[in-house]
Amino acid sequence: MRRVLVTGRGGQVATGLATALPARGFEAVLVGRPEFDLERPESIAAAIAEARPDAVVNCAAWTAVDAAEDEEPVAFRANALGPARVASACARAGGAPLIHLSTDYVFDGRKGAPYTEEDAPNPLGAYGRTKLAGEWAALSGAERVVVLRTAWVHAPTGRNFVRTMLALGAQRPELRVVADQRGCPTAAPDLADAIAAVLARLRETGWRPEYRGVFHAAGAGETTWHGFAEAIFEAAAPFGGPRPRVVPIATAEYPTKAARPADGRLACGKLAHVFGVGLPHWRDGLERVVCGLYEIG
Repeated sequence: MRRVLVTGRGGQVATGLATALPARGFEAVLVGRPEFDLERPESIAAAIAEARPDAVVNCAAWTAVDAAEDEEPVAFRANALGPARVASACARAGGAPLIHLSTDYVFDGRKGAPYTEEDAPNPLGAYGRTKLAGEWAALSGAERVVVLRTAWVHAPTGRNFVRTMLALGAQRPELRVVADQRGCPTAAPDLADAIAAVLARLRETGWRPEYRGVFHAAGAGETTWHGFAEAIFEAAAPFGGPRPRVVPIATAEYPTKAARPADGRLACGKLAHVFGVGLPHWRDGLERVVCGLYEIG
């Protein structure tokens, strides 16, 4: 196994994979619009057939959580029908293994403890519903499929909470941030490293039955959005970043069109047990992202 096709070129995780895969001895082939477009079914099969990959990592998705409430059919085409077509193309490409990314939003956040892969999903909104359908579609479309659920992804580039907080903090002396939603922030470069490590295991051992299925892959530890925001400004301070006051508020004080899980923590022990792969603590991942962000700037 050497040639890995990565969809969603320009996205946070795909960008991380452009570095993480070569570091593990893989050739990374990144595709995105217009040659690979989830809205154009014919482009999916064509891109995979042309690349002739040994494995595929599907990072392409509709990620606009609130907009999905008004445009669920569009989100469904991208997040459910898209993975179905990717998986089918992988099956036709000699059974190339597929790693498909999903989300903690498949859960309702009411468990009161970190979710395991055995917990029943119950998405609260359109985005979570379409992503859950995408998990089922990918697993139904091919045999060699690894679904990785992750959460609160951030990177030095792209649209994400870290960059939003730093931009707003530079403009305002005070920010009000939700403090009653818990989760596991995940640095996209760390997630990319984990994906590359999973692929390295596949290359080493060949495909095994226990590799098929759903796994959780998120930053270790947990926090709230408020705690995450405070940590962002702490991490950025040595680079001259802003230091606004961060005021904790309740979810009810910051209404959004789509409901978010109040507690979307993910237990990632299965990934470590089966693949021997784990992600660093979310604070370490945040430092990596912030350092990268200021290097780019």
